[in-house]
Amino acid sequence: MASFSTRCIAEGVGTLLLVYFGAGAAAMTLMLAAGTKPATPFNIGIGQLGGLADWFAIGMSFAIIIAVVIYALGRVSGAHINPAVTIALWVTKRFSAGESVGYIISQCIGAAIGSLLFFLTVGMDAVTIGGLGATAPFPGIGYGQAILVEAIATFVLMLAIMGVAVDERAPPGFAGLIIGLTVGGMITATGNIAGASLNPARTFGPYLMDWLLGGSNLWSFFPIYIIGPVIGAILAAVFYDRITAT
Repeated sequence: MASFSTRCIAEGVGTLLLVYFGAGAAAMTLMLAAGTKPATPFNIGIGQLGGLADWFAIGMSFAIIIAVVIYALGRVSGAHINPAVTIALWVTKRFSAGESVGYIISQCIGAAIGSLLFFLTVGMDAVTIGGLGATAPFPGIGYGQAILVEAIATFVLMLAIMGVAVDERAPPGFAGLIIGLTVGGMITATGNIAGASLNPARTFGPYLMDWLLGGSNLWSFFPIYIIGPVIGAILAAVFYDRITAT
């Protein structure tokens, strides 16, 4: 097994790539839309592709980079790249408290660096138009509704992780593909409700960099993307253990 520091580095790099390419795709969708119509971080879905096609494109960007990270770094750290996943594995006694804290810190640092690198690559439009791909509830969606949809979507994600990555009885070789596609599907289906974060670190990085670089201050929404994903992931892990216990 790799050393703890090596595993933390792998988690940080994996989450960096997730935010750079995944959240970056959301920001780029808004920037493309800005060429013909006003764009804000709340109107993905009326861009170049329109409707769910925008979310499908964003979802596939997440799906591909998640698959890459799992296949490349999964053997090093497990490729959690998501604090909600790490917390769920700690709650089900698969991870120690100390390891969990180290992973979560690494994931958040990686997410912030990924968001910063996207800004350095694209420029200030990534902040002022694309919002660095930050997530927020869409107009008409209440706080409780946003938490609920994040919990439900993360429940599905964690259920997939338990079935194809955590469970030793799972056939090998499918984790990256199935988990990536699950994230892509959840983003396509639920993105236009609350942004489909499913991952506190994925939201933390863009929030922090938007705030530091003079963009939107969205911190009031951050609890949504902690409470919803963590509850969903824990419920899925506990449910899977109970339902498959034989």
